[in-house]
Amino acid sequence: MDYSSANVQLWNSILQLGLIAGIILVAHFLRRGIPFIRRSLMPTAVLAGFIMLILKVCGVVKLDSGYMEWLTYHGIAIGFIAMSLKVPDRTGSEKGSLVGLKSGAVIVGSYMVQGICGLIISLILAKTLLPDLFPASGILLPMGFGQGPGQANNIGSSFEALGFAGGRSFGLAIAAAGYLVACIIGVIFINYLVKSGKFNRSENSIKGAEIVDVGTFQSENELPISESVDRFSVQVALVMVVYGLTYLAIHGICAGIGAIAPGLLKTVQSLLWGFNFIIGSAIAILVRVILVKLTKGKVIKNQYQNNYLLSRLSGVAFDLMITAGIASIDFDDLSGLWLPFILMVIVGAVVTMVHLRYVCKKVYPGYYYEGLMSMYGMMTGTISSGVLLLRELDPDLKTPAANNLVLGSSFGILLGAPLLVLVSIAQKSYTMSLVTLGLLVVYYVILILIVNIKKKKGAKNG
Repeated sequence: MDYSSANVQLWNSILQLGLIAGIILVAHFLRRGIPFIRRSLMPTAVLAGFIMLILKVCGVVKLDSGYMEWLTYHGIAIGFIAMSLKVPDRTGSEKGSLVGLKSGAVIVGSYMVQGICGLIISLILAKTLLPDLFPASGILLPMGFGQGPGQANNIGSSFEALGFAGGRSFGLAIAAAGYLVACIIGVIFINYLVKSGKFNRSENSIKGAEIVDVGTFQSENELPISESVDRFSVQVALVMVVYGLTYLAIHGICAGIGAIAPGLLKTVQSLLWGFNFIIGSAIAILVRVILVKLTKGKVIKNQYQNNYLLSRLSGVAFDLMITAGIASIDFDDLSGLWLPFILMVIVGAVVTMVHLRYVCKKVYPGYYYEGLMSMYGMMTGTISSGVLLLRELDPDLKTPAANNLVLGSSFGILLGAPLLVLVSIAQKSYTMSLVTLGLLVVYYVILILIVNIKKKKGAKNG
């Protein structure tokens, strides 16, 4: 084999990954060294993505768009699988209050609100000012805002294959704008709370101080350090085994559908592969449950998952995904799409706040503002931006708000499964997009009913 620079296939991935890593380090130093950037609460990966995007547009760096799309696609699946393998920590959760289920309903309800508004905008524009606009393009608002660049990339690409020119860049641009919304609107609202005397901003929250103990790094009954295999290697192995099972599961489902209904396969195949992270998360949860049962049954002696290392693994995957996703936006693809893009971003920012202000009062009465800001950060950015906003109000994470983001995401995977069906319906035609709009409204009502479930008598007040 030729190991020289002439072998582009050998070195391209390393060079592209090295470029991303270098820009992330630069973004980190800028965020730590410049007070204005630090106080903006913009995650380092988002800042790195924008830096790379600017450098690409200016012609300073040349990015491999195919590799960036590859990294974005696999990053979301690996990140969610790692999160789903974590052993649940019930510390700080509210027993008997159904807070996990209700948090999942809050999350998926936000998807529904964003999807309803996005579809209304795209359907109206497709019948008036932009007759060539893909009618189902509005469904990319919850994919970009609520689920981030990974899913916006996947669904945008599938829409592009169906005739939506620039669909992938449109979805990624919405996701990138979502981070700005999380930072700008979130910071403005927090400053309002501080100036109104409702909260006193702690200097620790600005500096990012964190109190940790041994329990942060390992749980009881884990593999001993003396084992010949590194603990992190075990976490990577678990994640990749689950991802391999995910591939086999989706491949098997597609093969089964193809054998029974080839026409249906053409409709759902791209969506099944696009929602790989949902199927991967479900398999990871199943694997996690099996491992717990085997440990309790003394079939295996130790707990193989390390929550701290799984968090770090998911963090790496999400950072790479976010940076690559934003950097791969092609502004040329957005020509003719600026009007729906601007309308969706503005409306999405407003309605998400209005929706969350209502439901968070119901679900988090004892820590309303912490629950509101953490959810708003996550539903316009990612879980990391939700935690960043939360730390401005709750620097020591004394409320259950941070735990609810993770617990709610687990329930959100289950409650959000119908999105796969709704997306497959919407993409078919203008009429089916209208049908999808109606179904989104119906499902939103169902989720609101879940939010309003009364606690059982004797349950602890949240």
